[in-house]
Amino acid sequence: MRIGIIGMGYVGLPLSVAFGKSGLDVVGIDVDAERVDALNAGRSYVLDVPAADVHALVEAGRLTATADFSALDSVEAVCICVPTPLTKTKDPDISYIVHAVEEVAQHLHPGMLVVLESTTYPGTTEELVRQRLEESGLKAGGDFYLAFSPERVDPGNKIYTTRNTPKVIGGVTPACTERAIALYNHAVDHLVPVSSPKTAEMVKLLENTFRAINIGLVNELAIMCDHLGVDVWEVVEAAKTKPFGFMPFYPSPGLGGHCIPVDPLYLSWKLKSINYTARFIDLATTINSSMPEYVFRKVSDALNDDRKSVNGSRVLVLGVTYKPDVSDIRESPALDIIALLLEKGADVAYADPYVPALDIMGTQLSPVDPAEGVRGFDCVLICTNHSAFDYAAILAETPLVYDARNATAGLEIPPTCRVVRL
Repeated sequence: MRIGIIGMGYVGLPLSVAFGKSGLDVVGIDVDAERVDALNAGRSYVLDVPAADVHALVEAGRLTATADFSALDSVEAVCICVPTPLTKTKDPDISYIVHAVEEVAQHLHPGMLVVLESTTYPGTTEELVRQRLEESGLKAGGDFYLAFSPERVDPGNKIYTTRNTPKVIGGVTPACTERAIALYNHAVDHLVPVSSPKTAEMVKLLENTFRAINIGLVNELAIMCDHLGVDVWEVVEAAKTKPFGFMPFYPSPGLGGHCIPVDPLYLSWKLKSINYTARFIDLATTINSSMPEYVFRKVSDALNDDRKSVNGSRVLVLGVTYKPDVSDIRESPALDIIALLLEKGADVAYADPYVPALDIMGTQLSPVDPAEGVRGFDCVLICTNHSAFDYAAILAETPLVYDARNATAGLEIPPTCRVVRL
């Protein structure tokens, strides 16, 4: 079997490698020429995908890459793994899906399986994808097959990969579901068929809305604890000892990444179209999106306690990616916090082993290697707790640390350092 993957990013590349390692021939299609060149040279640009795996598949002829959509003429199945961001007005931007579907429509042929993996609002597969593809005269379920199977990628997760993460599949007809199951059986150990694409689309949004709302809850709890003089981290650690009825979530300086801050708003937007307000989603979004401002105010207060103003203070931000040990800065709250610091006149530098250069509002920030010392900064702000950072050494050289991730928990605090935690 030969399959095509449209979009060779953090979803498409791991999926391609999983299919290739199972014995299928994969052609990756991406409009980014640098990605195409890297893959054809056997290089990986996704941290979770070993370069050795990509190189081996390319050498064996199992994986090729191109920007030419005519490659779809020779595939039996195609998976669409393109981004689904938000517009500036926080509405769904499905332009990448639309473009991919237009290309598939031009190369659709009898017997082809089309699977949408990109996270989107309920109804997209049947209302948008099916309608466009059937304009060719071919009918879904008979002439070609169509399904939705949401990606479940967790960047940086060393335990759950494409192979051992259960995969939800919803076809527009039972035959479509069966054909999609036959495809994914090659690369995934456990498949979860559901009754329709709309159900599968809703499953994905439930998963990420669940996380967004619970993170919003614990973020508000952190603010409550601050007012009450209680350590929120101690509260969560004690609460999670309950063996039933509780799942721990942890405070953060805000939501980041492509999924958790974005996906619930796809559901909220869809519901507004039928005159329903998703109140939990809207409230959690309000709380989570306010956290960068809250952290900025707490850093300002901490500096003020040291008789220093934000204006003119040297602040080092540790970690600017949205989660530990990944290279993705999309929607990272650290970027918003840095922008607020810069607006108030702070002299900001950053340290992140995964981000070699950073531009915020036209300001090129200076990267710092904390292993070479952090003396001279008025405050070190821990936004992302990368495992590469030596927090004990940082505490030894810094008068003030604002720890938004509880990264310094359990460490001995030197008398020359003051640690303030979220």
